[in-house]
Amino acid sequence: MSANWPKVTLEEAGVTLIDCDHKTPKAKEKGFPYVGIPQLKNGHITLDGARLISEEDFYHWRRKAKPMPNDVILSRRCNPGETAYVPEGLEIALGQNLVLLRSDGSKLYPPFLRWVVQGSDWWNEVRKFINVGAVFDSLKCSDIPKFEIRLPPLQEQKTISKVLGELDQKFELNRQTNQTLEQIAQAIFKSWFVDFDPVRAKIAAREAFIQQHPEVTEEAISDAAGTEGDTLDHAGSKACELAAMCAISSKTEEQLNELSADALRQLRATAALFPDALVESELGKVPEGWELKTFGDVSRCFDSKRVPLSKKQREAKKPGDIPYYGATSIMDYIDEWLFDDIYLLLGEDGSVLKDDGTPFIQYIWGKTWVNNHAHVLQGDNGVATEQLMLFMQQTNIAPYVTGAVQLKLNQRNMNSVPFISAGKELNETFYELIKPLYEKIRNTTEETQSLEVCRDTLLPKLLSGELLVETGEADLEQAV
Repeated sequence: MSANWPKVTLEEAGVTLIDCDHKTPKAKEKGFPYVGIPQLKNGHITLDGARLISEEDFYHWRRKAKPMPNDVILSRRCNPGETAYVPEGLEIALGQNLVLLRSDGSKLYPPFLRWVVQGSDWWNEVRKFINVGAVFDSLKCSDIPKFEIRLPPLQEQKTISKVLGELDQKFELNRQTNQTLEQIAQAIFKSWFVDFDPVRAKIAAREAFIQQHPEVTEEAISDAAGTEGDTLDHAGSKACELAAMCAISSKTEEQLNELSADALRQLRATAALFPDALVESELGKVPEGWELKTFGDVSRCFDSKRVPLSKKQREAKKPGDIPYYGATSIMDYIDEWLFDDIYLLLGEDGSVLKDDGTPFIQYIWGKTWVNNHAHVLQGDNGVATEQLMLFMQQTNIAPYVTGAVQLKLNQRNMNSVPFISAGKELNETFYELIKPLYEKIRNTTEETQSLEVCRDTLLPKLLSGELLVETGEADLEQAV
């Protein structure tokens, strides 16, 4: 039997609406985060793709609407009704068409507000007050305080917030885990394929050795690589190898001595794959023996398999749990799929570029459907899909994007982006190194998705009073 909780308006519950500035500051290459509507995702704030603004603009924008912990950010346009809560320690400025909802705590427990705005009652209110426009639907600031919500007793609000908050903490832990794994992969890629650290380490070690032993030549040290002997040439070669091993592992020589024989053997084999010289090319200095190719040379494109679906067509394919992808995100869930593998998605038109010039990227796997606003790609010719993604994450594609109003990254331009290929053996070695990182990322993401199903099942029952937390953990499990 459901609890008979009263319905009150946001205003009656002690919730204040704070409007944000209705203009946009200039973007900077470095600066402070400015959150817009695209940064509100699944009840959370993501800074991925957020505009960076100057310190002066940051504090100016926060004078009118300064987000505080447990505030809820609400979108009034584009995705009206979409919300995200403000966590502890996050300092941001807010973009136009956003408002803050802040509870005074007298009737509505502030952390509970974030869950109220995710329930079905909330979306019923959004539909009731929505203003349908020719271009964008919107909500009026004057209507939002009239939204009605169910108001449990304060203690029940606190208990519900605790149950849902513990699930959310697990989501956040998983997010942080994946972020760390991605940063590790990005750091390795940058070290090997952008900064050429192992190559530079060999060069520096060889120069230092020759300074100490002028009778030894660069050619002799290079020729001695991979062979055995006790001559000075071999000693120089070993010094270069050791320097590369330190660069690859981010360890000192002393720390290398603590590694197992198998780990050292593998590290030595990887170091041997890097050359010991840089040569001039069209792109500046690159490792000797590496080839200048294009993105099209190392990728396979599956755009011909894409099928766009109208909203009406998607409705006909529901209910379903197959994600339907657009240029930058999942747009819907349906009951059919076109793809079933690991792919890289790059925005083709519309949302193509971030403010720093890098592309909008999605890493997807399993059964999926992709519309015609995103290129569907896999790695090819010895380059893994994950390496292709890491390359694009660090590439400014602005020179390859066309269109003044509607930006577009067409296949021809995308395929012409220069790519420096280190060769099949080194590329495959790199993939073996990052493969477990991305396996963990996929597993953690799937665990989070399962927990989200649990939360989404609990949420309406807890907010409506159909399920009372005091009934005990066993009842919660049964309800899920």
